[in-house]
Amino acid sequence: MPQKAKKIQTIFILYWILLAYIIAALIFWFITLNSQNREMSELRKLPFSNTTAYKVQLEKIEDGRQRKIKQYAGEGSAFFLVIMTGAIFVYRAVRKQLKISQEQHNFMMAITHELKTPIAVVKLNLETIQKRNLDKDQQQRLLQNTLHETNRLNTLCNNMLLSSQIEAGGYSTVNEEINFGQLVSNCVEDYVMRYPQRMINKQIEEEVYVKGDPFLLQISVNNLLENAIKYSPKETEVVVRVGKNLSFARLEVEDQGPGIEDEFKKKVFEKFYRLGNEATKRAKGTGLGLYLTKRIIQNHGGNIFIENNTPGGSTFTVQLKIIA
Repeated sequence: MPQKAKKIQTIFILYWILLAYIIAALIFWFITLNSQNREMSELRKLPFSNTTAYKVQLEKIEDGRQRKIKQYAGEGSAFFLVIMTGAIFVYRAVRKQLKISQEQHNFMMAITHELKTPIAVVKLNLETIQKRNLDKDQQQRLLQNTLHETNRLNTLCNNMLLSSQIEAGGYSTVNEEINFGQLVSNCVEDYVMRYPQRMINKQIEEEVYVKGDPFLLQISVNNLLENAIKYSPKETEVVVRVGKNLSFARLEVEDQGPGIEDEFKKKVFEKFYRLGNEATKRAKGTGLGLYLTKRIIQNHGGNIFIENNTPGGSTFTVQLKIIA
């Protein structure tokens, strides 16, 4: 557990101890005041015990005692509700902070690995080309691999920088007419070049126009393609479809990976979130791609959701308003 999370957890424990003490003190004072009220009532009854007005005075004293009990109960309940309301808010805030701290810790571990691996591969490839007398085909393979790792680094840096800029409100979006079908087609062609061994089935209607930022939409499409390739077996096919109806342009990226259970279909779009199964742990990633993709699509007035693929895998579907 990160040091920051441990400190928050310690404060959290101390808070609950203090809260338990306050509630115990509240109960103790209610019992004490109620006991004193009962004793005072008994003392007030003594002067009237031998008088004819005894019953009348007894009723007045008993009525006063009951009012005091209700007063103590009402004030105690009010204090208790205020304390518990504050406790719930603090509990949620601390729990959220612990979750964020753990996610940031996991992200830093993942990003360190994501940065070191391609850098090490690029360095090794270049050193091999420099020190060894390789034939042209071998050099091309190493250069192709180096370019692939460089593209990974570029995608990772773009996701990190763009995520920070969007959250800080520092990115100025462009709103222009885009041939969305052509944009997706170009992204697919780029991935075909980067992953020549993978089967990518392109079913794209070219004349589909939307309004938006071409750079942001390109990043969102690339993230979906990267996600599909990353989490599906190498021998399976990734299908990319683009079509339209009267209102929406529709992009579908279909893979044959392990799939996503219904309870996690919303969580995968949360920042830093990654599924906890073994297949996902073995896959590379930082938990930023789908989060950023959803933010981009929502900023364009669109929607993104996940459907089950048949017989296995997932279909990520994006809907954007078309230009009439």
